[in-house]
Amino acid sequence: MPDPAHIPLKRINGADDTLANHQGKVLLVVNVASKCGLTPQYEGLEKLYETYKDRGLEVLGFPANDFGAQEPGTHEEIEAFCQVNYGVTFPLYAKAPVSGPDKQPLYAALTEAAPTKQGDVEGMKERFKGYGMTPNDDPEVLWNFEKFLIGKDGSVVGRFAPAMTPEDPALVSAIEAELAK
Repeated sequence: MPDPAHIPLKRINGADDTLANHQGKVLLVVNVASKCGLTPQYEGLEKLYETYKDRGLEVLGFPANDFGAQEPGTHEEIEAFCQVNYGVTFPLYAKAPVSGPDKQPLYAALTEAAPTKQGDVEGMKERFKGYGMTPNDDPEVLWNFEKFLIGKDGSVVGRFAPAMTPEDPALVSAIEAELAK
């Protein structure tokens, strides 16, 4: 598995980046979408970022159109949507797949490092099946707004189901524990 810290990434504005550029920070990596029932999580993600950024948390948003074509926009449209509707100031990255055989290398490394997630996975899968959809099984990303927590040392220390909101005590506790290290 390639070291996730050195996988080349593109910001939504085209700038080059890597996770190594965020060394020593706690990272919350989230695949995001603008037209999803979970899209209001942008508000909570921005609040987490504002609350903890001075202590070393960075939220990194990775738009993906993998699930129900819920991120159809261009980079410019995605960035404008996030800023206008949710006041997003945390970094956004270029839209790219996060599941399946064509998933971006960062997500291949993340899902390999943390193949299972915590939170209400089975309930979410049952709801999807009720809508006639076939949800992904682990280790694949289940849906938009799945969250990977990366510690200051660059290791994946947690993976959280999409329905787990940014305000969920389990997620907040995990972030605070990493920030305290």
